[in-house]
Amino acid sequence: MTTTSFGLIVIGDEILNGQRTDKHLPAFKGLLAARGHALAWCWILPDEPAVLIRQLEASMAMGLPVVCCGGIGATPDDHTRAAAAAAAGVDLVCHTKARALIEARFGAEAHPHRVLMADLPAGADLIPNPVSGIPGFVLREHWFLPGFPNMAWPMAEWVLDRHYPPGTPPQEAALLVRHTPESRLIPLLRTLDGRWPGLKLFSLPHMGDDPADRHVLLGFRGRGDIDGAMAALRTALDAAGVAFEAVAQ
Repeated sequence: MTTTSFGLIVIGDEILNGQRTDKHLPAFKGLLAARGHALAWCWILPDEPAVLIRQLEASMAMGLPVVCCGGIGATPDDHTRAAAAAAAGVDLVCHTKARALIEARFGAEAHPHRVLMADLPAGADLIPNPVSGIPGFVLREHWFLPGFPNMAWPMAEWVLDRHYPPGTPPQEAALLVRHTPESRLIPLLRTLDGRWPGLKLFSLPHMGDDPADRHVLLGFRGRGDIDGAMAALRTALDAAGVAFEAVAQ
């Protein structure tokens, strides 16, 4: 089973200025992990056309799927639809099926404003919205969803379950080192870093208020020969005279 790495873009001035707290990052980490996938990165962007176009151009060039939440409404500060079209180098056009869905949902009240949400980048396909009926859209493997969590999360589940078969969850193993500063471990870690394809070495220091509880968590995560990597880590720590403890997995 192939594991897919995703990008996440959260769009909204209200996140950056503190009016609202982002809930998408922890939610999407959970949605992806439950299906054996991974989050490669997360950007939080303002409702600023030039910034959105520049960042979407960059993410579209990366070649990995990206979930984008926010800014697809019809108010003047919703720039995501137009920015996506500009980043992809296509026109913003009326999507007839999206227009029909909006008109069916709102009737005469769809005009003149709500129907603007049917103006989508040319070539975009729709993502069903089980809450309001107003669809999201996909373009260049960028999945554009509303900013509202109650809509975005079930729509994201639909995307993941329909388009991305479950992957193999990554493995992780670690050791706990006490009474040794992380700086002393750096030469040792350099000899191990990059030796096992598919695995990433990590070092996480814990600098709590209680000096007796300060420690460093060392280990590997990913997909590869994790047993061999951990055996080499234990051997290197022993050779350096650094005591360590096992960590329950």
